[in-house]
Amino acid sequence: MKQMPKINYQLQLDKTLEKITGSGIRPSLLLHSCCAPCSSYVLEYLTQYFDITVFYYNPNISPENEYIHRVNEIRRLIGEMCPQVHFIEGKYEPERFYEMAKGLENEPERGKRCHKCYRLRIEESACAAKELGSDYFTTTLSISPQKDSGVLNEIGRSVSEKYGVPYLFSDFKKRGGYKRSIELSAQFGLYRQNFCGCVFSRPKPE
Repeated sequence: MKQMPKINYQLQLDKTLEKITGSGIRPSLLLHSCCAPCSSYVLEYLTQYFDITVFYYNPNISPENEYIHRVNEIRRLIGEMCPQVHFIEGKYEPERFYEMAKGLENEPERGKRCHKCYRLRIEESACAAKELGSDYFTTTLSISPQKDSGVLNEIGRSVSEKYGVPYLFSDFKKRGGYKRSIELSAQFGLYRQNFCGCVFSRPKPE
């Protein structure tokens, strides 16, 4: 993917939230969740403005017991932190991830394989948002310092045009978002994994 120009996505988000606040209408948002720790701050932040449905679609996670552990943690977080939020678990289809990753197995982290993985998950989220009739959709992925917000938001923009659902531009790591997610993870005793989830990112044994 070509290098994107630097854009302040937090300022874009500020402008959107200002319009929403001024309208007096509380829109619906489908929020793609990559994991409970990353979702914690994003939920604390965005539940002030939106009626949220969390969509958990992460076919990259392996093995299956790791996937189950992570999905149980996001369910628990929602129940304890914001029970008004709805939750949808997408299909667990690791074969779709491996098909997507063919030929890219040796790509470095944050390279082409990761970009295609972002697109796979964001596009599935756009489909779910369209089905639900959500006013917006977005992903928690931009809270991670390891994720390129420019790449994520460009994918969101192109997928939004394809499916006709507005994408909520964001860079949730800004303004202490990542730090706050660590604090909330400690507060709720969340499982914090040491790899993104896919077999290619799993730490090598010492």
